Amino acid sequence: MPLRRLALAAALAPALLAPAASAAPIPLDGLDLSADHLTVTVTDTGGHDGRYELYCHPAGGTHPRAKEACDQLDGQTTWGKDLFAPVPKGSDCTMVYGGPDRAHVSGTWAGRPVNADFSKANGCEMARWNRFSTVFGESKGSPKKAPARSPLA
Repeated sequence: MPLRRLALAAALAPALLAPAASAAPIPLDGLDLSADHLTVTVTDTGGHDGRYELYCHPAGGTHPRAKEACDQLDGQTTWGKDLFAPVPKGSDCTMVYGGPDRAHVSGTWAGRPVNADFSKANGCEMARWNRFSTVFGESKGSPKKAPARSPLA
C-alpha cells in the first residue's frame, strides 16, 4: 500500500470506527495530500533533456508523463526510508560507465525535502537512475544518442 494511502487510512480509522453519535471532524493536520512537488532537471541525455515540474496527488505539472512518474515514485516510497538517498559510500559497484546523463531533483516528497543528484557513472548509479527512469522522462523507447553512421553504409 503506498505511503500516502497508508497515512490517509491511519488518519481516517478512528473516525470510521467510532460510534456515529460521537462523530467529530477528521484530523488531517500534517496530511497535505497536494504537497508532493518536484522540479526535475535532466541534462546530457541526447534525447530527453529538460526541466519538468512534477506535482503528485493529483498528478500534474509540466512533466510529459506526470501520472506514470508519480506512480513510479509512489511504488517505491517506504515509511522511514529516504527514496532519494545517494548510493552509500563504500558500495561495491561495477565500473561500467553508462553515459554522461545527469539529473537533479529538488522539492518535497512525502513531507520531506528533496535535493538529489543522479548520474550513470557506474553500475550502482545506473541502477539508482533506472529506479527513476519515468521521473527523468524516459520510456522504453526513449531516444538515445545514436552512433554516427558512415555515408557508405
